[in-house]
Amino acid sequence: MTAYPESRRDDVVETLHGREIADPYRWLEDPDSPDTQDWVQRQNEFTQAELSGYPEREWFQTTMSAILARPRAGVPSKKAGWYFVGRNDGTQAQDVIYVAESLEELLSGGRVLIDPNTLSEDGTDSLGTFTVSPDGKYFAYGINESGSDWTTFRLLDIATGKQVDDVVSEAKFCEAVWLPDSSAYLYLHYPSSGRSEGTETKSLTGGRLTLHKVGTPQSEDELVLSFPGEDQIFLAPEVSEDDRYLVVHITEGTDPATRLWVYPITADGLGDPSKVVDSFADEIAFVRMSGDQLVLRTDRDASRGRVVLSSLSGEFTDLIPEGEATLQAVRGTADGLATLTLVDAQPVLTLYGLDGSGQRVVDVPGGGVVDLNAGPEYDELFIGLSTTTDPTLSYVVSTGSGAVRALPELVRGSGGFTPPEVTVTRQIAAGRDVPYFLITRSDLDFSTPRPTLMWGYGGFRIPIQADYRPGWPAWLAAGGVLVIANLRGGGEYGTEWHDAGRLKNKQNVFDDFIAVAEHLRDTGVTTPAQLAVHGRSNGGLLVGAVMTQRPDLFAVALPGVGVLDMLRFHKFTVGAAWASDFGLPDDPEQFEDLLAYSPLHRVSDGTSYPATLVVTGDHDDRVVPLHSHKFMAALQHAQTGPQPVLTRVEVNTGHGFGKPAAMVAAEWADLLAFAAHHVGLVPPEQ
Repeated sequence: MTAYPESRRDDVVETLHGREIADPYRWLEDPDSPDTQDWVQRQNEFTQAELSGYPEREWFQTTMSAILARPRAGVPSKKAGWYFVGRNDGTQAQDVIYVAESLEELLSGGRVLIDPNTLSEDGTDSLGTFTVSPDGKYFAYGINESGSDWTTFRLLDIATGKQVDDVVSEAKFCEAVWLPDSSAYLYLHYPSSGRSEGTETKSLTGGRLTLHKVGTPQSEDELVLSFPGEDQIFLAPEVSEDDRYLVVHITEGTDPATRLWVYPITADGLGDPSKVVDSFADEIAFVRMSGDQLVLRTDRDASRGRVVLSSLSGEFTDLIPEGEATLQAVRGTADGLATLTLVDAQPVLTLYGLDGSGQRVVDVPGGGVVDLNAGPEYDELFIGLSTTTDPTLSYVVSTGSGAVRALPELVRGSGGFTPPEVTVTRQIAAGRDVPYFLITRSDLDFSTPRPTLMWGYGGFRIPIQADYRPGWPAWLAAGGVLVIANLRGGGEYGTEWHDAGRLKNKQNVFDDFIAVAEHLRDTGVTTPAQLAVHGRSNGGLLVGAVMTQRPDLFAVALPGVGVLDMLRFHKFTVGAAWASDFGLPDDPEQFEDLLAYSPLHRVSDGTSYPATLVVTGDHDDRVVPLHSHKFMAALQHAQTGPQPVLTRVEVNTGHGFGKPAAMVAAEWADLLAFAAHHVGLVPPEQ
């Protein structure tokens, strides 16, 4: 047996709903304690020593470095008359934001407005969101330090590029939403004790919708709306395009059910709200105004979504009725509306008049949508799509004529990595009718079982598509098969599909993933000895669950930043907000459901588990690293098979957003080399 770094086992046992629950690694819940930091260092050293002996690692590191060295660009947006885009020349840790006064000027280069690579020496501080004041003067950008969710807002003068002496801190889960006169913006304030470090684990209190007047101290900011004592309430404001209303979406945790309050904007400030919808029943999203009525996207009486007109008193009438496709997003345009739907998990863009007439499908091919940027003020729309091997190709669409123009010239420069040609097919796992994408290199013979990497998520109504992740082209170039599964709990097929994979139905998600794995085995695509599974966040929970329920079915498990302790997830940072999908351990019935699949508590001594590499970040303040730490310690204690059980803890990074390019390349190289080594995938010659 492998001699792993020591993980102290304490005699911690508590009684929950009449059951005695041991928690010997609770000491690992404190990320800042010397004991935890020493444990992380020893584990990282052990992991690097193991990986250094893998012959596949050099190929994947070289390949991932080349992939991240490809020049790339994001999706343009037009705000207050300015055009913006993020670009990376392939050598930069973070994308640089460019600005121009016309699209042609942006395509020819534009002017650097802000370079996030100058925010920190190690490139771990990133630009989160940005908005522009209606008068086009101010660029309000949010900085996330070391990958944390905590946001600090700062301002630039767009015309000069100069910093404005104005700072707002202790914000989360928001962007700066400007009032029409450009004098002030709204944000979601989370007062914390002291500096927001990102390694804090304490449970998050409720956010306060706050108004900040430019040029005044944050201490003078005005409270607009809060729900004291209701810590799971989240508030998302936006201003209607006619400048008449502040529209506030009110949600509880991650549940899509929405209350909608509409405040009139007057010369004296905000009037009393009209509570258009004031119960948590259906998903509601404001789109734009149509005269005196609101255009809304909703799933009320429409599992796959519809677009409605609503009075301020909340009376709905159909504008675009529910169809067979799943409605994902609706944007206002100068000519009416643009909808993004999913047809069997594949995106379709459609234009409509403001009255719902004149339906026109726009030909913009791609596997996944990167972004969709439009506004009722503009007759051009920008959409970015990706494939499994290419990160973003942006298009500009005339909302009047429907004409489409690809914008490859947004990417400045060339070089780096040339992805392989691939074939994408749609498959169904028999028995449970679980759809999945099967992606293979077009030039290879797949008549015999091949090493395969399987990806899934299955939660929070988030749709999974055949889109881009930096590791996919490397795995495919090495000759591996890639599988992307569409599991219950996701958003691919509407509300009913989501409901079938949450709360008491959460086990369906894991059974779906297992069904896909068995279908791959039964159809000869791969074998259990050649199958690796990977997922992040809720997908990390997925991997932890299936590897502890069916360790015989997988050769490799790669749970990333996963929710793995289902009895204590609600006690840390924003964890309690996930009750909409998971339930809460404080409820006796939901406790039993959670205990039944909690990966930490399913670990059983004397079991031969797959080769496992757990990844997390020490500044992850969304899914705090204690989940990964405790799970790893338990797995190493229980493992009786010869397969290694390792952890990789990235320093100064969080849940994943804003991670520097070199860190992204190194993490994927380790994950893929580990998987390849244990499923028998031999990369080609360098």
